[in-house]
Amino acid sequence: MTISERIFMLMKEKGVTQLQLSTATGIAQSTISDWKRKKTNPSAEKIMSICDVLDVSPFELLQDTIPSKGAGEVDFLIASEGTKEYEMLKMMEDFDEASKDEIIKTAKKLK
Repeated sequence: MTISERIFMLMKEKGVTQLQLSTATGIAQSTISDWKRKKTNPSAEKIMSICDVLDVSPFELLQDTIPSKGAGEVDFLIASEGTKEYEMLKMMEDFDEASKDEIIKTAKKLK
């Protein structure tokens, strides 16, 4: 399923018209119509506003377009910038696997 097909499926499920999506996102109604008629997809910078209006995460919107790599269900967390959770996740990106294991052990002890 393409991104645009998924958008129109979600619009139908949530009772959102093309006009409502256009008004809420600032995307021209003709552009939204083109996605359906010409089987094109929205540009990347429009995805977040579409997700906001349809009340879905980018992962939920894109999940049917991402080929499975056999990893099973994907789980994710969302952390807002400026929170301690966000700060911890950003720091964790730079650690090697051994350091991540140590941090997890320490966190489990603190829990």
